[in-house]
Amino acid sequence: MRVLITRPEREATALATALAERGHVAVIAPLFRLEILHPPSGFAAALAACQAILLTSANGARALAEASAQRGRPILAVGDTTATTAEGLGFNAVTSASGDGAALAELVRQRLDPKAGPLLHVSGVDVGFDIGEALQGDGFEVHRFALYDAREAESLPPSARAALEARALDVVTFFSARATSSFARLVREAGLADTVRDVTALAISPAALAPAVDLPFKTAVAATRPTRQAVLDEIDQLAQAGVQGQPTMSDSPSPPPLAEGRTVEVRRGLGVVGSFIIGVLASVIVLAGALITLPFWPEQIRTLWRGEAAAPAPPAPAIDLQAVRADITAVANAAVDLAKRDLSVRLDDLEKRQRALSAAAAERPPAPESRAPEARTSDPAIAELRGKIEALEKRPPPADNPVPSAAPPDTEAEKEIATVKREIESLRSALQALDQSVASQREQAREQAKSLSDAIGARGKGEQKTLEAARASAVIGVAVRLSSALDLGLPFTQDLGLLASLSQGDAKLNEIAAALQPYAQTGVASRAALANEFPAVAKAALAEDLADDSFGERLLGKLRSVVSLRRVGDVPGDAVDAKLARAETALKAGDLVKAVELVKSLPPQVANATSAWLARADAQLTAKRNVDQLAAYAVQLLGSAR
Repeated sequence: MRVLITRPEREATALATALAERGHVAVIAPLFRLEILHPPSGFAAALAACQAILLTSANGARALAEASAQRGRPILAVGDTTATTAEGLGFNAVTSASGDGAALAELVRQRLDPKAGPLLHVSGVDVGFDIGEALQGDGFEVHRFALYDAREAESLPPSARAALEARALDVVTFFSARATSSFARLVREAGLADTVRDVTALAISPAALAPAVDLPFKTAVAATRPTRQAVLDEIDQLAQAGVQGQPTMSDSPSPPPLAEGRTVEVRRGLGVVGSFIIGVLASVIVLAGALITLPFWPEQIRTLWRGEAAAPAPPAPAIDLQAVRADITAVANAAVDLAKRDLSVRLDDLEKRQRALSAAAAERPPAPESRAPEARTSDPAIAELRGKIEALEKRPPPADNPVPSAAPPDTEAEKEIATVKREIESLRSALQALDQSVASQREQAREQAKSLSDAIGARGKGEQKTLEAARASAVIGVAVRLSSALDLGLPFTQDLGLLASLSQGDAKLNEIAAALQPYAQTGVASRAALANEFPAVAKAALAEDLADDSFGERLLGKLRSVVSLRRVGDVPGDAVDAKLARAETALKAGDLVKAVELVKSLPPQVANATSAWLARADAQLTAKRNVDQLAAYAVQLLGSAR
């Protein structure tokens, strides 16, 4: 069954633990916030003068423990839960009425004498049953002191709102008429009254059930006895019967009708199979909605959804550096080829002009003094031109009787040769400049390729860091959800499943997930539940410690198991009761590690009483330690990504 608990957080946590042990799923939605009040000026005097203390709630026991250090006064408690809480706080003379306010009043009449002194009633600011008024006719003087206040929530808790909107509840529990009235008011204000048509209202008593008439619950059920155990039994019966049949209120007066002229409509519930099918259908609908809207999600979230959180980011479009270099080289080579073709054309033209000059020089009559021996040989055209240039350069100055006919041709040839020389030098300079330009272009191409490669690398690193930061943030979120589940004592299979998609390729995350897996299905006991269970464990351990072979010790052990007589607080010494007292003090201070160490140091004869509690406590510590490691590792990943 999926059960909504409206009690204050401490009681709700203990009830959720009990429900989880029975296979039910609890949704905690406290409608009240407990505030311990400072005792008024006359409280100490009234406490000293009273013959007994009356407690009508477990919160009253806690408020009394805060207001006074006295633990020896007789206490009459309304029910077993209140009595157990008082015993756990160190009160050693507690009697339970195992019922409601009327049962407590009857117990007072049976056990106490009005002439023995007044009674002290510790309660909250608001009371549903005035026990002083009930005992007034019997001659009892009752002084009521409000030592705590249960402040009502101003709006419906988010957990209750979400469960109602999703229609994911089978039962809503109420432990007081005030809680029922507050729930009805907040549900109407939130506009969710219609969501309870398939929900069963389960109250601890008919009086607590009465305000439920304002909501259209499917079924209204009151527990057979006004105890928490009776409420748990009713939930088990509802689960077995599939939430069907008439309201179970045997041996109790019928509650007021749910509405004037209207009877309670009882319909067959869905049962376990129907609830499972509806859960599957709801999961399919949610998954379909997620898949439809997936294209509109951010890229990082889509990656996490696909289970690729540990994979590197999609690579940037690949850029072939070899191809870039080849393109740049091809451009440079094309420029070189173009320059070479131009030079080849100009050289061809020069060669034609050299051949023409050579032919003209060959037709002139040779001058004996002006021809070098190598000029008369049959060399190639360029060699012949060079020979002519050298001959002209070596020609001696003109004599007194120069040859008149040679001056004009020689002068014209010298001009032509000078022009050719200048063009050759110009071509050499152009070729040298071209070589320098090509070398510069190649160097620039190499620098551009290197810059491009560096930019691509930097971009890839930036995207990888962004993805790692998103993954680390997601791991932190999972760690928070797991820590909350441990604090509430709930299963965390789904939360641990979220970690699987983030741990691909990460050995540390896989190791932590494997360590938490054995506890995921059932969860671990919360610290509050372990603290609430410890008084009973300590009582049993003391009984085991005294139960040796002697008759007297066995008898004392039996008495210890019935009557809670043990020391509390920071008791020194190595005795069993001293270590148990220090362990209980450590639990109240939130130090579960110290409490476990003290219990483990107890003698072997108490192992039967403490082994089950130690196993649950060790499971809590182990799971908490792994979740803390997960959170620390996630913070480390986030720091590395940034």
